[in-house]
This record gives sequence, structure tokens and C-alpha cells, in this order.
Amino acid sequence: MTFTATAVVIQPVTGWMLARQSDIPLAEGWLSVALALYLVADVFWLPVVWIQARIRDLALEAAAAGAPLPPRYHRLFRIWFVFGFPGFGSVLAILWLMIAKPGF
Repeated sequence: MTFTATAVVIQPVTGWMLARQSDIPLAEGWLSVALALYLVADVFWLPVVWIQARIRDLALEAAAAGAPLPPRYHRLFRIWFVFGFPGFGSVLAILWLMIAKPGF
């Protein structure tokens, strides 16, 4: 949770510093696409931080009560799982863009 939220703040700052140092304009095609994908990843990953904390709390409550996991736990887990695909997929695409630097 701490790492995800911190990365959302630190990555754009350090990325901007690196682009500036490398004389790469932010309007460069591949970098613009990477920045857009970064926003997509944030939109899907930031709710995941809250969902992970809530899933943990629900699991702890169920364990303390000796009860099965509640339906809300399973619903949140499914959302967490589905949000992982566009979030992680965006990060993989960003990685490819940073390596390949295609000319768009």
C-alpha cells in the first residue's frame, strides 16, 4: 500500500527529471503515450490500494469471529482482480515504450 501510493507521486517527478536531463520533450510521441498510460494505470491502481486495505480488514474480522469471509470480501476481491489487468497492462506497455521508443 505504501509503495503503490508513493510510486504514484515519485515516478512522474523522477520521470520528468530524467526526460529533462535527456533533452526529451514531453510532447515526444512515445513519451506522451506513456504518460497517458500512466494515468490509466493510476486510475485503476489507486482504488486497489483502498480495496487491499478493506479486504485485509474483512479477512481479519472474519478470522477473529471464526466466521467465513463475507460476500463483500469476494466482491471486492473480484474488483481488485479485474482492476489489475488494465493497471498492470498499462505498466507493461509503458515499459515497452521506454525501451523501444517507437516513433509516433
